[in-house]
Amino acid sequence: MSSRERIGSSGTRVLSSVILILGLVIIVRTVAAGGGPLSVGVLIGVIFVAIGVARLYLAARTAR
Repeated sequence: MSSRERIGSSGTRVLSSVILILGLVIIVRTVAAGGGPLSVGVLIGVIFVAIGVARLYLAARTAR
């Protein structure tokens, strides 16, 4: 694997992790502010978490 491919792969993992953490923060913040399980903040947070996990999964899968 060339250095450019490693940089791209590492960048994808870092960005995916940031998206995942941001989703978790959105969920925690919404629940702490009194939001319920179907509030907009929780739903957006779940979407962010799902996107982050999917990107991490695909990055790990293509690295093999």
